[in-house]
Amino acid sequence: MPKYLWKVQYSTEGAQGLLDEGGSARRAVITKMVESVGGTVESCHFALGGDQLYVIGSVPDEVAAATLAFRTAASGSARSESIPLLTPEQVDEAVERDADYRAPGK
Repeated sequence: MPKYLWKVQYSTEGAQGLLDEGGSARRAVITKMVESVGGTVESCHFALGGDQLYVIGSVPDEVAAATLAFRTAASGSARSESIPLLTPEQVDEAVERDADYRAPGK
């Protein structure tokens, strides 16, 4: 299953919901949402800065990842960025493949 890093930014409304519910309850809701599309959550971490939450998990395919992104955005409480993650073995495979590429100006 493809693995993703989801970076989440809460809106004012979402931050208020987090204050009302707490972090553990939010993690449970996120885990249930990811599991509802056939995925799993590996880790869930709140953070300070531009992004307030980082989630690492796996979903069956890109359509499942898009479903999560659309549902999150439609709530108006948060905005997420879905970043596909690669294993070291996938990177090995990628660097072994050839591509027809010319650097700019060459």
